Amino acid sequence: MKEIQTDFLVIGSGIAGLCFAIHASRFGKVTVITKKMRSDSNTNQAQGGIACVMDRSDTFASHIGDTLEAGKGLCDLRAVRILVETGPQRIDELIQWGVHFSRGMSANNRYGLHLAREGGHAANRIVHAHDLTGREVERTLLRYIRKLPGVTLLEKHCAVELITNHHLRRHGLQDRCYGVYAYDTVARTVTTIQSRVTCLATGGAGRVYKHTTNPEIATGDGIAMAWRAGAAVANMEFIQFHPTSLYHERGDSFLISEALRGFGAVLKDSSGREFMRRYHRLGSLAPRDVVARAIDTEMKRSGEPCMFLDIRHAVPRQLRAHFPNIHARCLELGIDITRDLIPVVPAAHYTCGGVKVDLEGNASIAGLYACGETACTGVHGANRLASNSLLEALVFSKRAVDDAQRKLAPLAHPRPGSIPAWDDSGTIDAEEWILLEHNFDETRAVMWDYVGIVRSNVRLRRALSRINLLEREVENFYKRTRITPRLLELRNIVTTAKLIVLSAIRRKESRGLHYTTDYPRLDDRYWRKDTVLTKSRDS
Repeated sequence: MKEIQTDFLVIGSGIAGLCFAIHASRFGKVTVITKKMRSDSNTNQAQGGIACVMDRSDTFASHIGDTLEAGKGLCDLRAVRILVETGPQRIDELIQWGVHFSRGMSANNRYGLHLAREGGHAANRIVHAHDLTGREVERTLLRYIRKLPGVTLLEKHCAVELITNHHLRRHGLQDRCYGVYAYDTVARTVTTIQSRVTCLATGGAGRVYKHTTNPEIATGDGIAMAWRAGAAVANMEFIQFHPTSLYHERGDSFLISEALRGFGAVLKDSSGREFMRRYHRLGSLAPRDVVARAIDTEMKRSGEPCMFLDIRHAVPRQLRAHFPNIHARCLELGIDITRDLIPVVPAAHYTCGGVKVDLEGNASIAGLYACGETACTGVHGANRLASNSLLEALVFSKRAVDDAQRKLAPLAHPRPGSIPAWDDSGTIDAEEWILLEHNFDETRAVMWDYVGIVRSNVRLRRALSRINLLEREVENFYKRTRITPRLLELRNIVTTAKLIVLSAIRRKESRGLHYTTDYPRLDDRYWRKDTVLTKSRDS
């Protein structure tokens, strides 16, 4: 079996993983593994932009306040301050690396950036590259990283399992991560990758749900692996449903960016009536959790399959210039956003919880870091403020590297031969894979029907019962079957689904993205705290 030794191992190639790799390359050898092609990531799908105080008329206090308000009392104030106050440095860095952001006529910021506004923000502070910000950032980071001689990028390598003291039979000691077993999908072999520092940057878990804006790769891999290795996870009940994904049989949950509402789009029902003013003083610019629940309520009340965004009042030329990707994609499906209403429905979009980390990105296992959507840094609390996610990835991946390089020397590789080779003896090639494919569909349907925008005790108990059964079926299949990428993803989806359900059951109140009909009010007396799960206690 092939073995690789590296100083820093990064699992994932989105903005968090690539930034971690770029900064870490100054301190040692870096290996990045990604299960698909290098540009397949949630970053590449991000349309809106990066929230950051770049304008002289804006303030850190305002951005901090907006973030805290969206987070409904669960944000870590220290993490939010770090995010906001060091954010401009990270934007400067991206521009120096070659990212081309949209420019405007404003002389009120150093680069003349065009700053958009999104729901929940009191000012125009969204740095963007038209409506393809993620693609522009991803393209630039990949181009930059290719110039770095100390970085190796391994595509089509799926992380299977984190290597910890359990594999080295070091019982009774503080647990530590020594790397990962990775499945090479081309050679169909498992590689042992030994690392002194391992960073999980695998993105979120949107594919746990039937309807999602996330790409196929968002199967909760890093969260599930960390949980199985014994790391703590937090706040998994807070799944953000983007209120406006395109409703179309060929739309594949295409995201209609919140920036469109910032540009003036108004939510209406099928009769053309505006309805958001009944739910929030900001109307169509209300925070995402409010908008998603409002659309869900209107759909259930009316029996309609969707609601609509109306941006027909905008100047067509300006609309096409600001949202070329949205305009082109909708046009492919027969919708001209300059003249037609845009049909929209909510869809699972962002995982606010994740691997619990400190302010330097440390998980509860030594040598293991987590960044980006995989991590729970404390920034988002019970609801993510629009476009804070990419900034969080930038800021905390840099902090993680700063911390890791200080600890690099004592984190030596284990002695040669001490990590056992991957053993798949006794396993067989799958003959009944169709049965497992149904488990994919059933897991997503259960999560959508019972653990969606509105929850209840009955729904959550039913979901847990079914997920527990699916987990047993998948684990049994996993133990007797040779690895395939699809099997690994299914295992991770079921594990992550269970974490979401367990967390939702534990929180007996409604806060932010978690709304339950049995506990419809916010309760600061008992529940103004994170929901933390560990395998030793909660499996």
